[in-house]
Amino acid sequence: MAEQLDLNLLRVFDALLQDGSVTAASERLHLSIPATSRALGRLRRAMNDPILVRAGRGMAPTPFALRTAPRVRSLLDEAAALISADRELRIAESKRTFTIRINDGIAATLVTAAVEATAAVAQGVVLRFVTEGSESVEALRDGSVDLDIGAGDDTAPDIRTEVLYRERLVGIVRADSPLGRHRRPSLVQLSHYPHVSSSRRGRARGPLDDAMEAQGLQRHVAAVVPTSAVAALLVASSGYVGLVPQRLAEQYGAALGLRWFPIPADLPEVQVRLLWHVRLDADPAQRWLRDTIREALAIPSGVTGYAPADPPT
Repeated sequence: MAEQLDLNLLRVFDALLQDGSVTAASERLHLSIPATSRALGRLRRAMNDPILVRAGRGMAPTPFALRTAPRVRSLLDEAAALISADRELRIAESKRTFTIRINDGIAATLVTAAVEATAAVAQGVVLRFVTEGSESVEALRDGSVDLDIGAGDDTAPDIRTEVLYRERLVGIVRADSPLGRHRRPSLVQLSHYPHVSSSRRGRARGPLDDAMEAQGLQRHVAAVVPTSAVAALLVASSGYVGLVPQRLAEQYGAALGLRWFPIPADLPEVQVRLLWHVRLDADPAQRWLRDTIREALAIPSGVTGYAPADPPT
C-alpha cells in the first residue's frame, strides 16, 4: 500500500528512527503525541512492519526499519535539495545532522577544526562522525553517510571525489628516547629500535620496510595497532618508534611528550580525499558543509614546521 506513504510520513519515520521514541519524535516535529502515534500506525500498515517495538523501558527499531532508514534519509535530503535549490540557504537556522565517515588518524586532527567552524555559524547543525568499518560506497549511495573522508582512492561514476590535502608520514619517539636527540635519524639508527605499526587491517609490513631492505636493513615490528592515534599513545608510554601522519604529530606530539622527525626515505605521499554522492551536488547545505571543511583545513593549526629535539652537545 505504497500510496499511503507521503513525505510527511517519511519525516515521521526518520524522526522515530533518530529518537527511538514517539514523545521525542513529536517534539522534534512539533506535533502532538497522539498525532505522531497515529502516524506511526499508518507507517506500520503501509510498510507492513512494526517499525519500533518495546524493549525494556524504551523502544527499539526493527531490522527492517534499520535497513530502510538510510534510504528514507536520502529521499528526504533529495526532497530538501529540490525545494531549496533556488532559495537562499539559511544555515544559521538549520537543524540538520550530517554523518561523516572518517579515518581515525585523520579524525584526530580534522574533527576539532570542522566542529568549531560549523558551530561558529550554525549551532543547530550536528556533525556525526563514524569510524571506518567498510569503505564501500554503498553508504554514500543509500544516504547513511553524507561525506566520506579518508585516504582511499576508489571511485565510481556516481561518486564525487576531491583531494582535501596531502599528508606525509613522520617518525615519532618518546621525548626522552635516545633517538629523539637526533634531528634526522638515519635508517640504520631506526633499525636499532622496536617499531609499532598502525594498520586497520593488521599489517606489520609497509613502505618503510621496502626502503630499509633496499639498504640491506630490517626493522623489528614489536606491535601492530589499528590506528595512528593508538600508535601515538603506545609510543608515548614505551621505547617504540612509530610512524604517523605529520598533522597528528604536530598537533599532539608536545602534549603526549613525543618528538617527531622526517623519515630519510622516499615514502609515498598520502592523499586525504573527500567523497560524496552526486545527488548531493545540488544540496545547498551539503555544499556549505564541504566548503566549511575545506576552509577549516586551510586555517593553520598553530603548530608550524619541524619540531625536533635539540641536537646533542
